[in-house]
Order: sequence, then C-alpha cells, then structure tokens
Amino acid sequence: MDAAAAAQACDGVLSEVGRAVVGKRGRLAMVLAGILAGGHVLIEDNPGLAKTLAARSFAQALGLGFRRIQFTPDLLPSDITGSFVYDQRQGEFEFRAGPLFAGLVLADEINRTPPKTQAALLEAMQERQATVEGRTFALPEPFHVIATANPIEYEGTYPLPEAQLDRFLLRVSFGYPSQDEEWQVLQRRMARRAEAITLNPVLDAAGLLAVQRVVEGIEVEESVGRYCVALVDATRFHHHLLVGASPRGALALLLVARAYALINHRDFVTPEDVKAIAVAALAHRVTLRPEMWMRQLSPAEVISTVLAEVPAPVTGTDRPRLPPASRP
Repeated sequence: MDAAAAAQACDGVLSEVGRAVVGKRGRLAMVLAGILAGGHVLIEDNPGLAKTLAARSFAQALGLGFRRIQFTPDLLPSDITGSFVYDQRQGEFEFRAGPLFAGLVLADEINRTPPKTQAALLEAMQERQATVEGRTFALPEPFHVIATANPIEYEGTYPLPEAQLDRFLLRVSFGYPSQDEEWQVLQRRMARRAEAITLNPVLDAAGLLAVQRVVEGIEVEESVGRYCVALVDATRFHHHLLVGASPRGALALLLVARAYALINHRDFVTPEDVKAIAVAALAHRVTLRPEMWMRQLSPAEVISTVLAEVPAPVTGTDRPRLPPASRP
C-alpha cells in the first residue's frame, strides 16, 4: 500500500464512522490518528456524547474484532484478562481468554474500577501482553484500546494518576453538537427505523497494519521534530504548571502528527499538524499548580498558551499533497 492509497482508506474510514457519529469529523480524525500511530485513546466527556458509539463504529469501519468491558468497582483483573479453568476431560487447567483479547477494546468508564484492574489493562496497553497466574499471553495484532471517562462524576470512582494517563497517546473530548448536528442525529434515527446502526468495513486487520506501516514512512524534517521538543520543554518551565510533559509527550506529538499528516493527504509533517494535535497529546501529561484550580484554569488552556508562545518553523508549506490513489 502506498501513501495515496492509505490516505484514501483514511477518508473512507472517517466517512463511514461519520454515518454514525454526526458532525465530529475533526475529533474523529484525532481518534483515528491515535490508532494509526499505534496507540490508545482516552475519550473524556459527559454522558450521551457518542463515546461508546464512536469506539464501536471505528471497530466496524476498521474491520477489527470488538469487545466492550464495562468497568465497575467489583471488576477483577481476571474478568478482563481471562483465567485458567480446569478441564475434567483432559485432567488439566486450560486458559480461557477474556474480553481483552480483541482487535479493539472499549474500556467503558475506566475510572470506575479499582487500581488493580486498571493496572491489568494498562499492562496490556503498554506491553501488548497479559499476565495470568505467572504466564504471559501475547495479544492479537493490531491491538488498541479506546477508554472512556466521565469528568463530572467523582463519587465511587478511581481517577487515573498522571503516570497511568501518560500511557494514553491522546485524550479527546467531543463536546456537545450544534442544533443542526443534533437535528441530523434525530433525522438519521427516524430514517433507519432502528436503534443500532451497522457500518461497512473499509479495512481489515491486515489493512490497518499496512496503513500503520505507511505512517512509519511519513517524513519529518528536523525543524519540525525540534519544534515538538521545544513545545514539550516549554511545559517544564511554565509558571502555571507544577510538572511538565515527559519525553513521552514529545514522542506522542511526533507519532500522532505523522498519522494526522497522512489523514490530510500529505506524506510529510508540517507545524500545523503538530499544533492541531498538541492539546490532545499533551494536556493530560502535565500537572497544574494547586492554586490554578482556584482560578479555573485547565491544562488545555495552558497548552494553548504554550503553542502561542513557542515560535513554529516555516517549512514544508509549499510541497504538494498526495495524488489521488490509483484505481485497479
């Protein structure tokens, strides 16, 4: 698969997911960029804003096996990884895989389960493996997690600490739709005369891996790479932040910007790609000073300030976009 065909496939995935999730193409493009970059995405938003629908829709459009795990306070690590069950016929224990063994896993309301179960999921996210009773089992490829969290309810929850949030490549918020977009949601529901919507697969597991290999070949000039480093370094000295982003933040900027460039039909990264995904890639990796909460300042606002203060290089803007993919 060449870059032009990969970009066209990205268009097809976003268009198909857009049949279910109305009016959020920009945010959906970020979620897709996180998946193409090989990472996991946290969608943090109020109830009823299509978080679960978006995850299921991406699984269908990407042709991946989909499993949903509803996180609750009584959920155990073995409930998601699987466990050993005694087989009376064979006279031995056999491993029965849990819902974690799927191409795309929806970790619904991840902040409602205890840290022990969160740790089991985060091991899978980072190491692409699950450990059960001392034995390690490799997860399928590709393997991606889309987690959801409700930012307005804290009673009975276990918020992810900063070190665990750092494992998510992006944190995205959809926000409320406009009145026109919300009316489209109602119209489409009436037109299909059913609650569920079934999307057509644009890719399959092998196709997604092929697109991810194309992303690895997207060109990044040194000036753009150093711009990513400069943005992250600026967070470490910002007067509103107690802790800035780690080098993993700079790596996240670089990886996601390459995928975002491909989605926008370019085989090279521009500073505008970095700016577009900077808040989603960095806001959950920094810690505000305690007094900033009293001023109702958000990490996203601080990252926006950093983007305004750090000069961007002028490079790559006059290069052409990818040509349309050739048809057989």
